[in-house]
Amino acid sequence: MPSPPPVYINPAVGAAADRTSTPRSEGREHLQPPPRSSAQVVHRLLPAYAETPLHSLPSVARALGLGHVLVKDESQRFGLPSFKILGASWAVYRAVAERMGLRGGDGNGDDGAVASLLLDGKGQRDRSGGGIKVITCTAGNWGRAVARMAGYLGVAAVVYVPSHMPEQTRELIRSEGAEVKVVEGGYDAAAEVAKGAGEREDGALLVMDIGWEGYESVPQWVVEGYQTMLDESDAQLLRATGGQPATHAIVPVGCGSIAQAVTHHYKSQAADAAAAAAAAVLAVEPASAACLRASLESGRMTSVTTKDSIMCGMNCGTLSTTAWPVLRAGIDGSVVVSDTEAHQAVQELKALGVQAGPCGASTLAALKKACDVEKTRLGLTEQSVVVLYCTEGPREYAPPA
Repeated sequence: MPSPPPVYINPAVGAAADRTSTPRSEGREHLQPPPRSSAQVVHRLLPAYAETPLHSLPSVARALGLGHVLVKDESQRFGLPSFKILGASWAVYRAVAERMGLRGGDGNGDDGAVASLLLDGKGQRDRSGGGIKVITCTAGNWGRAVARMAGYLGVAAVVYVPSHMPEQTRELIRSEGAEVKVVEGGYDAAAEVAKGAGEREDGALLVMDIGWEGYESVPQWVVEGYQTMLDESDAQLLRATGGQPATHAIVPVGCGSIAQAVTHHYKSQAADAAAAAAAAVLAVEPASAACLRASLESGRMTSVTTKDSIMCGMNCGTLSTTAWPVLRAGIDGSVVVSDTEAHQAVQELKALGVQAGPCGASTLAALKKACDVEKTRLGLTEQSVVVLYCTEGPREYAPPA
């Protein structure tokens, strides 16, 4: 199979050179400003709530001929090594509150009271008397985050994982009090088994960050949860640059939830006539699991067969159906990177004082490749302000040969 081109410009958006990378008429409805959720209200009630740092990398900016390069560092979020607890906590909270018949998350301002009630241990059983069991599937950090929030709410958690997941990662999920069930095959196979368990088991409450037909609400809650990170980075960026907003954002894909959140955040800002032009958004995927790239090229959601990668949190062969319309309409470009490039980026960030895993460091690898291959068409100049979303902290992995 031939390697995909390293950078692909999304024809639905066009070149970003003039910072007018707004979508064409088709798909604009997916990028309108969303109603605000109360996710941050709930996040502030969780143990160890704090903003994560935004690091400036002036040496990288100089080397690439850019104005600013900054890294939103999600290596420690609520004591976990990933951003995913933001989406997982809001989605689990909403799902448990709904199962219990409690009003929450609907924008009416009662989420603090409802979340306090649940976090005080009142969520152990639903009002019909049956025990709640949160079920999910994970490639790593998502399952641990779901298990952590389930523990806060006093409900059980069962996490399905692919057979290639390292035992150390399984143990980290178990350490959160979850039951781990191993499924032969990759992430997609484990997801199918989790779906079946969620449909047939007593008390089951399926909480996944990937959507499919008939399962859209929970994945959308996941995306809403990531808004806390985006609001933080907006404010931090203005302070770091003396008031300059982002011109470019680079985000990992995986099944698409975080890429959906980042794309919608930046592109919906342009829906307000008074706002600045939308930032260009670049997606990064492993060359071994580039399902967004395949989908953009074909113009429809397309699954791919994946292979093992050190970027295991992005090793998904199918996009979320809730993410695809937003990504198709708003992603400016797709960048695929190899394990070797991701590993090199881990080492480069470490030398600069930023501790990242391969998924998080992939955004730096993508920026370097974009500057090398499509710098002009992507509008990357000496005035550019680039935000890299570093989605995970350091972890053990076997460096590529």
